Amino acid sequence: MQHPDLSSPIGLIAGRGVYPAEWIGAARKAGVAKIVMAAFEGETDPALFPLADSHQVMRVGQLNRLIAFFKNNNVTRAVMCGQIRPARLFDLRPDLRALFALAKLKRRNAETLFRAVADELARDGITLLPANVFMEESMITPGQRIGRAPRKRELDDVAYGFELAKKISELDIGQTVVVKRGTVLAVEAFEGTNDALRRGGALSGGGGAVAVKVSKPAQDFRFDIPVIGPTTLEVAAQSGISVVALESGKTLLLEVPRLNDLAARHDIAVLAWPENSQS
Repeated sequence: MQHPDLSSPIGLIAGRGVYPAEWIGAARKAGVAKIVMAAFEGETDPALFPLADSHQVMRVGQLNRLIAFFKNNNVTRAVMCGQIRPARLFDLRPDLRALFALAKLKRRNAETLFRAVADELARDGITLLPANVFMEESMITPGQRIGRAPRKRELDDVAYGFELAKKISELDIGQTVVVKRGTVLAVEAFEGTNDALRRGGALSGGGGAVAVKVSKPAQDFRFDIPVIGPTTLEVAAQSGISVVALESGKTLLLEVPRLNDLAARHDIAVLAWPENSQS
């Protein structure tokens, strides 16, 4: 991926979780001179504010305010990092510009909403960059593994779960499935990955389940990139998930030292799938 000009400001649309902080660290390491952060009430961690050169807090849905803030700071490229709670999709208080953008949508889900935001940004000359820009080295690669080696039975479940997860992702239902001994225990839907792991783990009958997370066909990495961090691995451990398989080259790993520690402590295998580039 070719990196943008580092001397001009880059906007950061920051949601929940550790992803925005990880991105800021990678961007600074790459030499980005100025980061302008759009933060959201009840979503963005205030601890992030000092890490940016300037920031403004706004409600989710205040699209005109977001664009005006970026334009006032000479931002022509932006990145969207971090989660917005799914319930926000039903609790939007959009401004007039967002209202008109939403009115054009036949379906309302995270992908269509964020694509509408990207289109509005583009109308004002602001390009939304892939969310993993500056973080390419954090993408899981074929053959990569964290923690112990998976067992044969677990690999069988991973292969089955991967096949199923790709199919449900094509239907835009979700991107994660939980499997144990050839039985599907949970399919991710609107609730998100962590709650799907909890549901699957509760049905696993004492643990030993496998979780598989994949990308969607033609996934738009500008605003929708599969991510796993320590919180998800902690949920997996609490839920009796023994293996977490992630699609090779399509999933971002956050806080890898903590992932290594958690995987070792809880005897969890985290692996890339397919295991090699020819699979």
